[in-house]
Amino acid sequence: MAMDILNHIKQLSLEIHPQLIEWRRHLHQYPELSFQEHNTSKFISKALQTYKIPHTTGIAQTGIVALIEGNNPSSRCVALRADMDALPILEKNSFDFISKNKGVMHACGHDFHTSNLLGAAIILQAIRERFEGTIKLIFQPSEEKIPSGAPAMIDAGVLENPKVEAIFGMHVSPELPTGTFGFRGGQFMASADEIYLTVKGKGGHAAFPHTLIDPVLVAAQILVNLQQVISRRKPPFDAGVLSFGKLEALGATNIIPDEVKIAGTFRAMNEDFRLKSHTLIKQIAEETANASGASCEVNILIGYPFLYNDESLTERSKQRAKVFNDHIQVLDVPPRMGAEDFAYYSQKVPACFIRIGTGNEEKGSTNGLHSPNFNVDDEALLHGAGLLAWLAINQ
Repeated sequence: MAMDILNHIKQLSLEIHPQLIEWRRHLHQYPELSFQEHNTSKFISKALQTYKIPHTTGIAQTGIVALIEGNNPSSRCVALRADMDALPILEKNSFDFISKNKGVMHACGHDFHTSNLLGAAIILQAIRERFEGTIKLIFQPSEEKIPSGAPAMIDAGVLENPKVEAIFGMHVSPELPTGTFGFRGGQFMASADEIYLTVKGKGGHAAFPHTLIDPVLVAAQILVNLQQVISRRKPPFDAGVLSFGKLEALGATNIIPDEVKIAGTFRAMNEDFRLKSHTLIKQIAEETANASGASCEVNILIGYPFLYNDESLTERSKQRAKVFNDHIQVLDVPPRMGAEDFAYYSQKVPACFIRIGTGNEEKGSTNGLHSPNFNVDDEALLHGAGLLAWLAINQ
């Protein structure tokens, strides 16, 4: 019986694959930023209506939740989640479905995630008389921006009525070849906080630095000193990553400015160390500035928690993925210092977040996430939607 359902899922995956490619490419052409996914939401709703899948729109602004009820729908509820938003990146690809919204791009695969979940929805709707319980489909806005969409969706009650017992998410991975899926139980992805520093001194003519309090020099000292937060505290995967990607000193060759602004990110796998580090970052930045007669304002924007994959759920899912299709490869993947707001769901219910390989050298889909040349191999949609459906009905 189980193999009959599996074969049915694989057949449906083949049948809908061209449709999913068309949808993915349409979404790629019309990306929308976080909490601005109005047309994306309308597109998803129209697709769900086409397949007569009941759903609710306007959750946490642009989110959608759909329900597919099988036999005995109150017996269990498993959720599948996809994110919908794009990034403020100017696309540099040259294929015929590049972004038409200049300066906005699906450079993290959320167009794939949305199409993939729509594919799982079609499959589950077609086989709803062959499984037990209810499958909840969560189309979430704003994964890329803090505050993000996951806590807003949770606050709106998406894990209740019916109560979700387990949740799955899937993310594209250009470093993995198409046809592979990556699993890891336990701590999988890091927390993510944004660090904003404003160093204030006394600017003036660069030829007379002895009469000034140079915030550029102080900012450099702060950046160096802050590295001891992680480099002298714990091993890297215990301590995390502290990186700064923006330093703004609006002076000139002969002008020292009054202030310097710095922005960065702090990633951690340990919540206790994460919170202690916030205090340490503030202390080091302020004391380094004070030692030079300057000052430093520290603003730490609390972001996503770490993502925890339920070990039992993940192991079961990995084993079921191995029997899904002879043409895919199931891998154990290492933890990642990247962050994902799926982590909020993983703090509430048993969760399994899966990496799906979309890398293909010949198709030019190996550029990294958030790259202006990012793309995915649409062939991965052939197995992604089916595997989500297969895992949802087998928990």
